[in-house]
Amino acid sequence: MIHRFTSTLTVALAVAAFSVCADNKPLPPGVTRVPAEISGGHETDERDGSGGRPVILIAAALGVTSDVFREAFSHVRPAHRDGGPTGDEARANKAALMNALGKYGITNDRLDEVSNYYRYRRDKGQMWTHRDASANALVKNGAVVGYEIVDGGAGYSSTPTITVPGVSGASAKVDVSYGKDLKTNGAITAITVSQGKR
Repeated sequence: MIHRFTSTLTVALAVAAFSVCADNKPLPPGVTRVPAEISGGHETDERDGSGGRPVILIAAALGVTSDVFREAFSHVRPAHRDGGPTGDEARANKAALMNALGKYGITNDRLDEVSNYYRYRRDKGQMWTHRDASANALVKNGAVVGYEIVDGGAGYSSTPTITVPGVSGASAKVDVSYGKDLKTNGAITAITVSQGKR
C-alpha cells in the first residue's frame, strides 16, 4: 500500500497525482512508475568503530540523544573474546548503563528489549533487525519528477542512496526518521527530487 507521495510537479499536477497514486490508480498523462533501487543506509558512526553499534537507532528507541547513549556506553567494558563477558562482567556493565540511563526513565527491561533488538555481529556477516524500504520513481519525458514510498522500511542508521534504473542523472533527497517504535525507527519518511539536479 502506497502511503506517501512527494513530487516536484506543479502544485495542480502534484495534487492530482497524489490522489490517484494513493489509490494506485492511473497516473497523470505521460507519467510512469519505475521501481527505484534503495541501497546502503546501514553505516554506523565512525566514533563507534567499524561494525559498531547502530547508536542512532538504539538511542532513539530509548528516547535519548546519541551523545547521551554514547556517554553511557563509555562506562561499559566489553569482553574482547568469543565467549563474551563473564556473569560478573555482564552485571557490572548493566549496572554502569543503568546508572547513566536510569535518570532518563529508561528501565532495565526496556534497555534489554532495545539492546537485543539491535544486537548483531557484522564480523560474522550479520545485520541488526531491519526492514528494506521500497519506492517508485515517477518518470516523465525520461526524467524523474517525483517519488512515492511503497514501504518506508525500518532500521536505517544512515541515509540510503536512491537510483532509478534506466534514468541517468536521477537524484533524490531522502529523509529518515527516528523514534521509540522499533517497527518504524529508522524509516524513510520522504523522498524528493533534489533541487537543481533534475
